[in-house]
Amino acid sequence: MKHAEQVTFGGGALNRAAHLRTDAAALDAAWRAADAAVLLLWRGKPLARRPQAEAPPQGLALTAPDHPLVTPLRDTALFLGLTSQGAPRFACDLGDWQPADLDAASLEAFSDASEQQHPELPQGHVFAELRRIMTMLTPLEAELAATAKALLAWHRSHGFCACCGAPSVIAQAGWQRLCPACKAPHFPRTDPVVIMLINHGDSVLLGRSPGWPEGMYSLLAGFVEPGETLEAAVRREVLEETGVEVGAVSYLASQPWAFPMSLMFGCAGTALSRDITIDPAEIEDALWVSRQEMMAAFAGEHPLIKPARKGAIAHFLLKNWLADTLD
Repeated sequence: MKHAEQVTFGGGALNRAAHLRTDAAALDAAWRAADAAVLLLWRGKPLARRPQAEAPPQGLALTAPDHPLVTPLRDTALFLGLTSQGAPRFACDLGDWQPADLDAASLEAFSDASEQQHPELPQGHVFAELRRIMTMLTPLEAELAATAKALLAWHRSHGFCACCGAPSVIAQAGWQRLCPACKAPHFPRTDPVVIMLINHGDSVLLGRSPGWPEGMYSLLAGFVEPGETLEAAVRREVLEETGVEVGAVSYLASQPWAFPMSLMFGCAGTALSRDITIDPAEIEDALWVSRQEMMAAFAGEHPLIKPARKGAIAHFLLKNWLADTLD
């Protein structure tokens, strides 16, 4: 695909410097470096900076390693890597903090618009939902945030050894968990997901899941099963959800999707028919949308379909489909 790595969370050029993860002396030197910085996260929400009181956050807010909030977190800090200038970047979880005026319901909303301001951080530095700010980040910022969010989600859900059940501990600067009891190592998990632009003639297949906001439709997607190729997963998921058989399948682009820790494989597929029979246990609705209708949706003028969420690979693929730049 012509613009494959221009997808959000792609193309950040972070040097992950994996050789430093087991070098304690090098990591300590990186932590103390003058240009080192830490990305704080709270409940998966990265710390962002808002330039003006009424403006939305415009980028990440990085914190110095010697900040009083950060220094106690040194032992559990994740080493994300080095910038193109060689500046070390770490991430720390501030999960134990409890905001005084927290609206817990907002955290469970489909689109969390709430922000949390820690009293020991500068005014305008707020914890914000990554989906909400992802299009306002530079490629490097987006890669840092997605990496940190996914790694921390893995640590939260894998605190015990899968072999013997004993509590495991962080190792390799956050890129491993080690079981002190049976010595089994465990590595970060990434779930492969196919998301597919299925076309028939000049139309594309969209669907919506129960509970989505009114008017929200997207490309069909689903997890890849063990022993399954991407092509087979595309055909199986589309058939299961809509009853549509798919012929030729090709790969387009990928996107790290840290919600909580997936890798989206964008694929294109050619439908063998337009007949739709939805499985209500899988999706709520599915429909064929013409190129002209999709242009109206992107312009916010379609009576049924809202524009795809900017930053998501579905928006990226549909935009390139409309521009005829998939190949």
